[in-house]
Amino acid sequence: MNRLVLQNVTRRFGGLVAVDDMSFSVPEAGVTAVIGPNGAGKTTLFSLISGFLPPSSGRILFDGADITGLAPEKVAGRGLVRTFQLVKLFEDLTTLENVKVGRHLHTRSGLLAALARTPAARREEREVEARALELLTFVGLKLKADTPASGLSYGQQRLLEMARALAAEPRLVLLDEPAAGLNGEESAALSRIIRRIAETGTTVLLIEHDMTLVMNTADRVVVVDFGRKIAEGTPGEVRVDPAVIAAYLGSAETAPIARKDARHG
Repeated sequence: MNRLVLQNVTRRFGGLVAVDDMSFSVPEAGVTAVIGPNGAGKTTLFSLISGFLPPSSGRILFDGADITGLAPEKVAGRGLVRTFQLVKLFEDLTTLENVKVGRHLHTRSGLLAALARTPAARREEREVEARALELLTFVGLKLKADTPASGLSYGQQRLLEMARALAAEPRLVLLDEPAAGLNGEESAALSRIIRRIAETGTTVLLIEHDMTLVMNTADRVVVVDFGRKIAEGTPGEVRVDPAVIAAYLGSAETAPIARKDARHG
């Protein structure tokens, strides 16, 4: 069963074709990665999937329903949530408060009930806080619950953004370069968290330049170049694909693609 299906998706900006006739599927289970050189169209692809950009042509199906061109909030309301290349947090709020904001899609009490502090609103607030603490524990930030987001390290802010996305209880989470700016130890910890997210039943689709993380974390890999899909398969399959090797030729990322990893043999 596929969680997400792209059918001949294209996005043009004037004479520039950023995403060109893209088709692939994301299975319900596991982690799928999208990789490619800089400028290959990966972030544009995520913006199309999450509703931040409408495609020029083609269709996007989420759990069998057509979400092509839906507004981002409607896409998120259906259970498809994304993080961004650049961390976007409420820096003046605490770590815990940032995650609680991510729960707004699942709160039922209205503004008047919240202001009046009705029993239902108070009960819901306790539930929201408990779930937020669970997610902070999940990503290893429980001890930073009362710390302003601005006081976290960059790696911790990345984890906080992930916890906030998970607070919306998505069926599919899009992670846009979650390892950007992380050191090797932080990247390895992130890989374990991403695998745990998938194990809880949430589908993960990620864009990433850290090839070691991709090869050790993803179940399937889609490779794009100049807006087109050039390869798709397991990490082991794409690692030796001639088109993938040619796309990365001369890049610093070539070596990690060619290197054998422990998880996928």
